[in-house]
Amino acid sequence: MTKNGIDVSEWQGDIDWSKVRTDFVVIRAGYGREITQKDKKFERNYSGAKKAGIPCGAYWYSYAMNEDEARKEAAVCIQVLKGRQFEYPIYFDVEEQKVIALGRDKVSAIISAFLLELEKAGYYAGLYMSAYYLEHYTTDYIRQRFTIWVANYGVQKPTYSGTYGMWQKSNTGSVAGIAGNTDLDECYMDYPKIIRDSGRNGLAKPAEPQKKSVKITVELDDHLYSGLLEEM
Repeated sequence: MTKNGIDVSEWQGDIDWSKVRTDFVVIRAGYGREITQKDKKFERNYSGAKKAGIPCGAYWYSYAMNEDEARKEAAVCIQVLKGRQFEYPIYFDVEEQKVIALGRDKVSAIISAFLLELEKAGYYAGLYMSAYYLEHYTTDYIRQRFTIWVANYGVQKPTYSGTYGMWQKSNTGSVAGIAGNTDLDECYMDYPKIIRDSGRNGLAKPAEPQKKSVKITVELDDHLYSGLLEEM
Protein backbone atom coordinates (compact mmCIF):
# COMPACT_ATOMS: atom_id res chain seq x y z
CA MET A 1 0.00 0.00 0.00
CA THR A 2 1.49 3.32 -1.08
CA LYS A 3 -0.19 6.66 -0.49
CA ASN A 4 1.03 9.84 -2.18
CA GLY A 5 1.08 12.98 -0.09
CA ILE A 6 2.54 16.42 0.47
CA ASP A 7 3.83 18.51 3.36
CA VAL A 8 3.24 22.24 3.65
CA SER A 9 3.99 25.28 5.79
CA GLU A 10 3.50 29.05 5.66
CA TRP A 11 6.09 29.13 2.85
CA GLN A 12 3.46 27.76 0.46
CA GLY A 13 1.34 30.88 1.04
CA ASP A 14 -2.45 30.74 0.80
CA ILE A 15 -3.27 27.29 -0.52
CA ASP A 16 -6.50 26.73 -2.45
CA TRP A 17 -7.45 23.47 -0.77
CA SER A 18 -10.48 22.98 -3.01
CA LYS A 19 -8.02 22.31 -5.88
CA VAL A 20 -5.51 20.12 -4.02
CA ARG A 21 -5.62 16.40 -4.83
CA THR A 22 -3.53 14.29 -2.47
CA ASP A 23 -3.93 11.22 -0.27
CA PHE A 24 -2.65 13.05 2.82
CA VAL A 25 -0.88 16.18 4.02
CA VAL A 26 1.59 16.82 6.84
CA ILE A 27 1.24 20.42 8.05
CA ARG A 28 3.89 22.40 9.89
CA ALA A 29 2.45 23.36 13.27
CA GLY A 30 5.37 25.60 14.19
CA TYR A 31 8.96 25.76 15.38
CA GLY A 32 11.00 26.58 18.48
CA ARG A 33 9.66 26.86 22.01
CA GLU A 34 7.43 29.95 21.98
CA ILE A 35 3.72 30.01 21.16
CA THR A 36 4.41 33.01 18.91
CA GLN A 37 6.33 30.60 16.67
CA LYS A 38 3.21 28.75 15.60
CA ASP A 39 3.20 28.48 11.81
CA LYS A 40 1.32 31.52 10.45
CA LYS A 41 -0.71 29.34 8.08
CA PHE A 42 -1.30 26.37 10.41
CA GLU A 43 -4.90 27.25 11.26
CA ARG A 44 -5.75 27.96 7.63
CA ASN A 45 -4.02 24.84 6.33
CA TYR A 46 -5.56 22.56 8.93
CA SER A 47 -9.12 23.81 8.42
CA GLY A 48 -8.71 23.86 4.63
CA ALA A 49 -7.40 20.30 4.46
CA LYS A 50 -10.11 19.03 6.79
CA LYS A 51 -12.83 20.76 4.78
CA ALA A 52 -11.42 19.13 1.64
CA GLY A 53 -11.49 15.71 3.33
CA ILE A 54 -7.72 15.26 3.27
CA PRO A 55 -6.21 13.21 6.16
CA CYS A 56 -3.69 15.27 8.14
CA GLY A 57 -0.48 14.87 10.09
CA ALA A 58 1.70 17.63 11.54
CA TYR A 59 5.35 18.43 12.23
CA TRP A 60 7.34 20.69 14.52
CA TYR A 61 10.68 22.16 13.43
CA SER A 62 13.26 22.02 16.22
CA TYR A 63 16.00 24.32 17.44
CA ALA A 64 16.41 22.50 20.78
CA MET A 65 20.00 22.21 22.00
CA ASN A 66 19.27 19.99 24.99
CA GLU A 67 16.56 17.78 26.49
CA ASP A 68 14.99 20.58 28.54
CA GLU A 69 14.59 22.78 25.47
CA ALA A 70 13.12 19.80 23.59
CA ARG A 71 10.48 19.33 26.30
CA LYS A 72 9.63 23.04 26.12
CA GLU A 73 9.20 22.72 22.36
CA ALA A 74 6.98 19.69 22.89
CA ALA A 75 4.80 21.61 25.36
CA VAL A 76 4.21 24.41 22.84
CA CYS A 77 3.58 21.92 20.04
CA ILE A 78 0.97 20.17 22.17
CA GLN A 79 -0.66 23.52 22.93
CA VAL A 80 -0.95 24.28 19.20
CA LEU A 81 -2.34 20.83 18.35
CA LYS A 82 -4.84 20.69 21.21
CA GLY A 83 -8.42 19.93 20.25
CA ARG A 84 -7.59 18.80 16.72
CA GLN A 85 -7.56 15.39 15.10
CA PHE A 86 -4.76 13.92 13.03
CA GLU A 87 -4.87 10.72 10.99
CA TYR A 88 -1.10 10.77 10.42
CA PRO A 89 1.76 11.06 12.95
CA ILE A 90 3.06 14.18 14.64
CA TYR A 91 6.70 14.46 13.56
CA PHE A 92 9.73 16.08 15.18
CA ASP A 93 11.79 17.76 12.44
CA VAL A 94 15.51 17.70 13.29
CA GLU A 95 17.86 19.21 10.73
CA GLU A 96 19.47 22.36 12.20
CA GLN A 97 23.25 22.19 11.73
CA LYS A 98 24.04 23.48 15.22
CA VAL A 99 21.85 20.72 16.68
CA ILE A 100 23.35 18.00 14.50
CA ALA A 101 26.85 19.20 15.53
CA LEU A 102 26.10 18.05 19.09
CA GLY A 103 26.68 14.46 17.99
CA ARG A 104 24.76 11.19 18.00
CA ASP A 105 24.12 10.76 21.72
CA LYS A 106 22.99 14.32 22.46
CA VAL A 107 20.87 14.51 19.30
CA SER A 108 19.22 11.23 20.20
CA ALA A 109 18.52 12.42 23.76
CA ILE A 110 16.86 15.57 22.37
CA ILE A 111 14.72 13.50 20.00
CA SER A 112 13.66 11.09 22.71
CA ALA A 113 12.75 13.91 25.12
CA PHE A 114 10.44 15.58 22.61
CA LEU A 115 8.76 12.46 21.26
CA LEU A 116 8.12 10.91 24.67
CA GLU A 117 6.39 14.12 25.77
CA LEU A 118 4.12 13.89 22.73
CA GLU A 119 3.35 10.26 23.51
CA LYS A 120 2.48 11.09 27.11
CA ALA A 121 0.02 13.68 25.78
CA GLY A 122 -1.71 11.04 23.65
CA TYR A 123 -0.08 11.59 20.26
CA TYR A 124 1.41 9.11 17.79
CA ALA A 125 4.88 10.61 17.47
CA GLY A 126 7.53 10.17 14.80
CA LEU A 127 10.86 11.55 13.61
CA TYR A 128 11.63 13.44 10.39
CA MET A 129 15.28 13.46 9.30
CA SER A 130 17.46 13.10 6.25
CA ALA A 131 18.75 9.64 5.39
CA TYR A 132 22.33 10.67 6.19
CA TYR A 133 21.49 12.19 9.56
CA LEU A 134 19.42 9.16 10.53
CA GLU A 135 22.32 6.86 9.77
CA HIS A 136 24.99 8.93 11.52
CA TYR A 137 23.31 11.01 14.23
CA THR A 138 20.69 8.78 15.85
CA THR A 139 21.03 5.67 17.99
CA ASP A 140 19.54 2.28 17.24
CA TYR A 141 17.01 2.93 20.01
CA ILE A 142 15.65 6.03 18.26
CA ARG A 143 15.44 4.38 14.84
CA GLN A 144 13.66 1.32 16.21
CA ARG A 145 11.47 2.98 18.86
CA PHE A 146 9.77 5.69 16.76
CA THR A 147 8.17 5.73 13.34
CA ILE A 148 10.42 7.34 10.74
CA TRP A 149 9.81 9.87 7.95
CA VAL A 150 13.00 9.97 5.90
CA ALA A 151 14.04 12.76 3.52
CA ASN A 152 16.08 11.64 0.51
CA TYR A 153 15.96 13.39 -2.88
CA GLY A 154 17.13 12.37 -6.34
CA VAL A 155 17.06 8.63 -5.71
CA GLN A 156 14.82 5.74 -6.76
CA LYS A 157 14.40 4.77 -3.13
CA PRO A 158 15.91 6.05 0.14
CA THR A 159 19.51 5.12 0.87
CA TYR A 160 18.55 4.81 4.54
CA SER A 161 18.89 1.15 5.53
CA GLY A 162 16.48 1.19 8.47
CA THR A 163 12.71 0.82 8.60
CA TYR A 164 10.65 3.87 7.62
CA GLY A 165 6.96 4.55 7.16
CA MET A 166 7.19 7.62 4.97
CA TRP A 167 9.60 9.06 2.41
CA GLN A 168 9.96 12.71 1.41
CA LYS A 169 11.19 12.17 -2.11
CA SER A 170 11.23 15.69 -3.59
CA ASN A 171 11.06 19.35 -2.63
CA THR A 172 10.28 20.57 -6.14
CA GLY A 173 6.85 19.06 -6.75
CA SER A 174 4.00 20.84 -8.50
CA VAL A 175 0.50 20.55 -7.02
CA ALA A 176 -2.72 22.20 -8.17
CA GLY A 177 -3.87 24.82 -5.70
CA ILE A 178 -0.34 25.55 -4.45
CA ALA A 179 1.91 28.23 -5.95
CA GLY A 180 5.57 27.30 -6.30
CA ASN A 181 7.39 24.16 -5.25
CA THR A 182 5.85 21.61 -2.89
CA ASP A 183 7.39 18.70 -1.00
CA LEU A 184 6.22 15.30 -2.24
CA ASP A 185 5.93 12.23 -0.02
CA GLU A 186 5.14 8.54 -0.17
CA CYS A 187 3.63 6.63 2.77
CA TYR A 188 3.80 2.85 3.18
CA MET A 189 1.93 2.35 6.47
CA ASP A 190 -1.79 2.54 7.19
CA TYR A 191 -1.35 5.28 9.76
CA PRO A 192 -5.05 6.23 9.90
CA LYS A 193 -5.93 2.69 11.03
CA ILE A 194 -2.95 2.38 13.38
CA ILE A 195 -3.69 5.71 15.03
CA ARG A 196 -7.44 5.24 15.26
CA ASP A 197 -7.06 1.72 16.67
CA SER A 198 -4.73 3.11 19.35
CA GLY A 199 -7.05 6.02 20.17
CA ARG A 200 -4.32 8.62 19.65
CA ASN A 201 -4.11 12.03 17.96
CA GLY A 202 -7.60 12.96 19.15
CA LEU A 203 -9.22 10.06 17.33
CA ALA A 204 -11.65 7.90 19.30
CA LYS A 205 -10.71 4.24 19.59
CA PRO A 206 -13.33 2.06 17.85
CA ALA A 207 -15.78 0.48 20.25
CA GLU A 208 -15.61 -3.28 20.64
CA PRO A 209 -18.55 -4.88 18.80
CA GLN A 210 -21.25 -6.19 21.11
CA LYS A 211 -21.73 -9.93 20.83
CA LYS A 212 -25.31 -11.17 20.55
CA SER A 213 -26.44 -13.80 23.01
CA VAL A 214 -29.55 -15.94 23.29
CA LYS A 215 -30.80 -17.68 26.40
CA ILE A 216 -31.69 -21.29 25.67
CA THR A 217 -33.34 -23.98 27.76
CA VAL A 218 -33.03 -27.68 26.99
CA GLU A 219 -34.95 -30.57 28.59
CA LEU A 220 -32.96 -33.76 28.88
CA ASP A 221 -34.03 -36.84 30.85
CA ASP A 222 -36.68 -34.84 32.71
CA HIS A 223 -34.12 -32.18 33.69
CA LEU A 224 -34.04 -28.59 32.45
CA TYR A 225 -30.71 -27.06 31.50
CA SER A 226 -30.41 -23.33 30.61
CA GLY A 227 -27.62 -21.00 29.59
CA LEU A 228 -26.48 -18.23 27.23
CA LEU A 229 -25.42 -18.98 23.68
CA GLU A 230 -23.07 -16.29 22.31
CA GLU A 231 -22.18 -15.75 18.66
CA MET A 232 -18.57 -16.43 17.78
